[in-house]
Amino acid sequence: MNRKEFFKVSAAASLASLLSPLSAYAEKFESEGKKVKVAVIGCGSVSTQYFPHISKCPYVEIVACCDIKPDRAQKAAKQYNIPKWYKHIDDMLSGSKFDLMLTLTDMQVHGELNRKALMAGRNVWSEKPLANSYKEGKELYDLATSKGLRIWGAPAVVNSPQFAFMAEQINKGTLGNLACAHGHYGHEGPSWSAFFYEPLGGSMPDLGVYNIATLTGLLGPAKSVVAMTTIVTPERTVDDKGKIKVREEDNAMIIMEHEKGVLSHIECGFNYFDPYGHLGKGQEKATISLYGSHGNMHMVGYDWAPNGVDLSTMDHPVPQRFVPDTNGYVWQEGASDISKHMALNTEPRINVEHALHVLEIIEAARKSQATGQRIQLVSKFPWPMVK
Repeated sequence: MNRKEFFKVSAAASLASLLSPLSAYAEKFESEGKKVKVAVIGCGSVSTQYFPHISKCPYVEIVACCDIKPDRAQKAAKQYNIPKWYKHIDDMLSGSKFDLMLTLTDMQVHGELNRKALMAGRNVWSEKPLANSYKEGKELYDLATSKGLRIWGAPAVVNSPQFAFMAEQINKGTLGNLACAHGHYGHEGPSWSAFFYEPLGGSMPDLGVYNIATLTGLLGPAKSVVAMTTIVTPERTVDDKGKIKVREEDNAMIIMEHEKGVLSHIECGFNYFDPYGHLGKGQEKATISLYGSHGNMHMVGYDWAPNGVDLSTMDHPVPQRFVPDTNGYVWQEGASDISKHMALNTEPRINVEHALHVLEIIEAARKSQATGQRIQLVSKFPWPMVK
């Protein structure tokens, strides 16, 4: 299938330290009307979803773009009136002044590119994952903090009004004692690039990442993980390299243990036929479900493109549909949202500690498959995410 078609754990002092690097951008915006200057690296398939959104963001000025395939950078620059384009990140970092870099490249090089940007004094919004390992990601976070910079990572699923509604119901105790949750996301696998199937690719950092972010965002940090992963389709044919061998999992089942005995389960993979296609239009089935002693709740559609929330309780057992509208939320809004918060000196709901926690879970799932053991986690993030 073708993509182209398509926990309170932070003290007040910690929050203040997170906000402070945003002040300079807010002062510029308020006093001079200056926008956040953005540069994009990676002008391939995912950029075709990002550029239309961020180019219309009132807080953003796109000043440069870059791609190792120069024709793609040149094409994007022409289409979106971007003054400079480059074929190497070093040239862009030295040749253009900007505040925020958007990393939209193959996932295997995200960590390397994000480090370069931070070393050059730039903030970073990275498509998922922001690094290839939790260790690398934590090093990036520490580097950013030491330089008074910020780094954030996709996905932006916590921004949807459906996520907020579900979080509010959990906070109010509508479901009683929470027991379990389930997440599902899969399709037939990308055909346009080999990197999804190469080492450090796989279905978990590409697809499972959404459900992991949603369920940990709703239920709080996971304490431990047990998982099984497999390769169902050992060979594939892709546009850029022809026939290839699949080197990373294309099928994954992950169980996470949260506080108070809550368990959640995620299934993801590149072998899931979906009649609604990769865009998920018309999807009326729930892909995120939560169960408690007093009720259950289901997110309709994919968590990155939700269509509503169905809620049933002991007091009202007939399911009711809530929040049928996205109110402008789209999965590709992350960089625009971050730019807005940079300009206004406000803290976004998206935070890097959450992205790092998700990354640790993916890494732990692979370690669980390799060892047959439950893997204890060390990372946490500010939770609840909706108050």
